[in-house]
Amino acid sequence: MKVSDLVKELNLTVFCGEAGLDAEISGGYTSDLLSDVMGHIDEGMLWITMQTHQNILAVATLKDAAAVLIVNGASPDEETLDKGKDENVPLLGTQLSAFEATGKIYHLLQQA
Repeated sequence: MKVSDLVKELNLTVFCGEAGLDAEISGGYTSDLLSDVMGHIDEGMLWITMQTHQNILAVATLKDAAAVLIVNGASPDEETLDKGKDENVPLLGTQLSAFEATGKIYHLLQQA
């Protein structure tokens, strides 16, 4: 499943990183600890988090994540958006909780 397909399926907000919407999602990981994500996320995975600071883009770029999904209706701060304009990693948003988003995305990826 492409990131763009996920955006359509779940009506996600695209905050920045539109150039990366054609990336394929190979799986997902849900965590708010940067060190945990660095140790467990693989290339092409979707990272689900409630974090909004600019370090999420640094970690996502370092690990070649397909995208970052911010949950609970949170919005990235201005520094994050500015940094995101220079990256190809889509930064997405949803009103869903991490639990709900993870479950729905898992189901969609199993069907793909």
